[in-house]
Amino acid sequence: METKVMVDTLWTLITGMLVFFMNLGFACVESGFCRSKNCVNILSKNFIVFACSTVSFWLLGWGLMFGDGSSWFGLEGLWMIGGADNSPATGDAYQGVYSAIAWTGVPLLAKFFFQLVFAGTAATIVSGAVAERIKYVSFILFSFVLVGLIYPVSGHWIWGGGWLAKLGMWDFAGSTVVHSVGGWAALAGILVLGPRLGKYGSKGEITAIPGHNLSLATIGVMILWLGWFGFNPGSTMAADPRLIAHICVTTNMAAATGILSSTLMSWALLKKPDLGMTINGCLAGLVAITAPCAFVSVASSALIGLIAGVIVVLAVIAFDKSHIDDPVGALSVHLVNGVFGTICVGFFAEDWVSPGTTGNGLLFGGGTTLLMAQLTGIAAVAAFVFFGSLAVWLVIKAVAGVRVSLQEEIEGLDIGEHGNFAYPEFVVRKLSYAFPTSGGPNPSAPKGPHRREEALV
Repeated sequence: METKVMVDTLWTLITGMLVFFMNLGFACVESGFCRSKNCVNILSKNFIVFACSTVSFWLLGWGLMFGDGSSWFGLEGLWMIGGADNSPATGDAYQGVYSAIAWTGVPLLAKFFFQLVFAGTAATIVSGAVAERIKYVSFILFSFVLVGLIYPVSGHWIWGGGWLAKLGMWDFAGSTVVHSVGGWAALAGILVLGPRLGKYGSKGEITAIPGHNLSLATIGVMILWLGWFGFNPGSTMAADPRLIAHICVTTNMAAATGILSSTLMSWALLKKPDLGMTINGCLAGLVAITAPCAFVSVASSALIGLIAGVIVVLAVIAFDKSHIDDPVGALSVHLVNGVFGTICVGFFAEDWVSPGTTGNGLLFGGGTTLLMAQLTGIAAVAAFVFFGSLAVWLVIKAVAGVRVSLQEEIEGLDIGEHGNFAYPEFVVRKLSYAFPTSGGPNPSAPKGPHRREEALV
């Protein structure tokens, strides 16, 4: 038994490190999809958000999410995680205040670390959606509240033994708990902020604002794809050979089919295979399979990814037409496909994959019970997170403001918020030519006074 605990702990920590590494992936995708004048700001937000998440989740979030005492939020072990490390899997009677996560026998701090990187992911999702116009300090303040209060309360309902878990809702690795929560919080922020300058015209016309570095975005999505092999299989928090192998394959399959369907969909609608849509198609498949990855067959995961790839393209277009300005497509990926993935549990779950959990979904003879539990959970989390986040954003707006000045937005947040540039040698190019006023070694040189050129990039 002690060997099992050691192996399970090693597995949990390594997969947690993979999820932590996803912070780099998000930073690359988001900065690549935004303009060069805002690159430092994007990178800095993605860097500092995990520090905010660490402190906030340690101080309060962990206890609210996994503490005992209520179906709505934890009442025990609230401040600065502490308590017994043992759980039933160690062979001892459980002693502690976090019984909702006592099903895994790894040490308490291993559980904390693994859950922390998930909490940080939810906060990171918000960064891209509010990019290129939000005040740095306002984003930091919101991140503390999201991870310390909003995320753990809704997470307690599903993963902390709360009322949705008792109702029969299942979300294996966080399509709703992580991705939809980040998406709903981001949507509230977008509505408070408004669109970027120049994105929409006075007559409703849409102006494309291309990202500055698709190479960086492509590197980022490959890092995220790798990180998802920690995100989903690691949620077993135990080195179960059969189950983690199954989850790796379902995760990869949904990503692959999401890439193919989003590419074909963008080709059909936009007349070209848009790389940005392909990137988001991969992420859409990964988000959609996150909830059902341990409950569905490989064939079902392929279908889930195919649908997710189509949905993400349609969602990007729909949000744009609705004048909801999301520079990186975070809402289409994380919110829309987080909801879709959670619904997929109710349709595609098969009891043989993880016996004794979900039972069969609607398409496999299980009836509507599971599906209704999933829909109830989606609606409850949506209402709590969206309106809770909206209230927080409005308070921050009243106290500190949320949007940078018009001049700062035009010049770029890099110089306004941080005082530097990601690419200083390309921002202002000053070339001085000293030509003689007449004659000289180069007869084709322009005549007249010295010439000075400035080019803004």
